[in-house]
Amino acid sequence: MCCDQGNQKPAWLEALYVQNFFVPCSIHETAKKNEKNICCLDCCTSICPHCVLSHRYHRLMQIRRYVYHEVLRLEDLERLIDCSNIQAYTINAAKVVFIKKRPQNRQFKGSGNYCTSCDRSLQEPYIHCSLGCKVDFVLKHYDGLSPFLRVCKTLQLSPDVFIPQDIGDDEMTNETQHSTIVDCTIEDHDHNSSSDGSENTSFVCTDYVKKKRSTGLYVCGRLVDKIITEEDMATSMISRRKGIPRRSPLR
Repeated sequence: MCCDQGNQKPAWLEALYVQNFFVPCSIHETAKKNEKNICCLDCCTSICPHCVLSHRYHRLMQIRRYVYHEVLRLEDLERLIDCSNIQAYTINAAKVVFIKKRPQNRQFKGSGNYCTSCDRSLQEPYIHCSLGCKVDFVLKHYDGLSPFLRVCKTLQLSPDVFIPQDIGDDEMTNETQHSTIVDCTIEDHDHNSSSDGSENTSFVCTDYVKKKRSTGLYVCGRLVDKIITEEDMATSMISRRKGIPRRSPLR
C-alpha cells in the first residue's frame, strides 16, 4: 500500500504521472484485452482488467485516451481532488480531464484564457488545461495540496468498463480454461447390451463445470463415452441411409 506524504503530492497522484498505461500486462500477456488501463490508487500501480480480481477491494480508476493523451473521468477525479478551473472535454457522453501537461509553443497571445503552466488556449473561465497544470499551480502559490484534497475511501469502476467474468487463479495453467473437472466412473451392471446375456455396457462419464463468459453463471454438462457394439453401429448406419430419390412424373 502507498501513502500520502504530508503537503506534497499524494502517492496516488504521483502514480498517475509515472505509471505506464495502455501497454500489455506482463502477468496476463497471453490474455485478450490485457492493456493496462486501470490505476489502483491504493497500490499505486497500473493494472489490466484481468488484474481487477486481486484489487477488487481497492480504489480503482479507469484511464481513458483522448487525442493520444491519457484522461480521467471528471466525476471520478472530483471525488479525490478539487477540479475547479480545469477545462474538461466530452467523450462518449462523459466529461474528462487530461492528466499531464500539454505544452503548446505560442509566440503571440491573443485574447482569451491561457493555461497557467503551458500557455495552451482555453475557454473561459478555465485557467488549467490538465490536472498536472493545476497541481503545479497550487504547489507554487499555496502551502500545499491538503486544502484541495478530498477524502475518498471507496472508488469503483464505471459500469461500462470491461471486466472479464471468467477470471480465476488457475486460468493460465489449466488446460481446460475456465472449467473445473470432476471425474467419476459409473458402471451399469444391470443393463445388458443384448437379450442373449452378452457383456454389460460400461459408461465412463466426466462431469464438468464451466463458467459462462457473458454472465458469469455456471453451466453444468456431462460427457459420456459409451462402448458401442457392432449391432448398434449397423442400426445407426441403417437409420442414417438416405431414401431412394424419385423423379417427378412427366406431363
